Amino acid sequence: MKNKKMAPIGVFDSGVGGLTVAREISRQLPYENIVYFGDTARVPYGSKSQNTIIRFSEQIIRFLRTKQVKAIVIACNTASAFALDAVQHEQDIPVLGVIGAGAKVAAEETVNKRVGVIGTVGTVGSGIHEAYLKKLDPKITVIGKACPLFVPLVEEGWLHDPVTVEVANRYLQELKDKDVDTLILGCTHYPLLKPLLKAEAPGITLVDSALTTAEAAAQALAAADLLNSGNGSADYRFYVSDIPLRFRTIGERFLGRSMEQIEMVSLG
Repeated sequence: MKNKKMAPIGVFDSGVGGLTVAREISRQLPYENIVYFGDTARVPYGSKSQNTIIRFSEQIIRFLRTKQVKAIVIACNTASAFALDAVQHEQDIPVLGVIGAGAKVAAEETVNKRVGVIGTVGTVGSGIHEAYLKKLDPKITVIGKACPLFVPLVEEGWLHDPVTVEVANRYLQELKDKDVDTLILGCTHYPLLKPLLKAEAPGITLVDSALTTAEAAAQALAAADLLNSGNGSADYRFYVSDIPLRFRTIGERFLGRSMEQIEMVSLG
């Protein structure tokens, strides 16, 4: 059983965004080894069909299983929305998405039952957060707002730039007008904008999906008696389907640490 506990957690995303989830897992579970896969050759997922996203997710999970992972975190809102149910049933290890845990926290936090969701066009359009929240509490009203400009601004590193402040104010105004008291950050890029969003929407409770997903992963591992309580330093490995020019620069900003080893693999 000891070896099983020392096995890594598999984390995957369509690109670099899921590194915010990997960072939060490494913060909350410092002894856990992580194998990360970014499908950088086929990003973005938001514009692709559900069948395609399920196929991509199955391919990535097959690859992660070759690394003997003990659990898998789908650190991508689009893949969580479209593929989680399909792939969960095929696996004999815990498989978690990034949507359920955040919805649960939002349902607990909201006082006036008005919850906002910001994300990509695909994630907001899928209505998946609304479905989760309505299941938890039918009285909740969900207001979705697609924020397509946030991803390029975050990848540019413009986290406190006047341009980003202006864009954030325009996106948030509609949610403020609709009296939202709790806001789900429904994209794995958005945790980097948390300080800015907190400053621009001081009365709104922010729900960080990276944070809630790491908490859910800790609970799932504990329930399956798979937590690594070792005392050595954790091992982090990074795999991608293509190495774009700026992947390391952006990736290290998202991860908050240097990425020693980035290996390219073909999933064909």
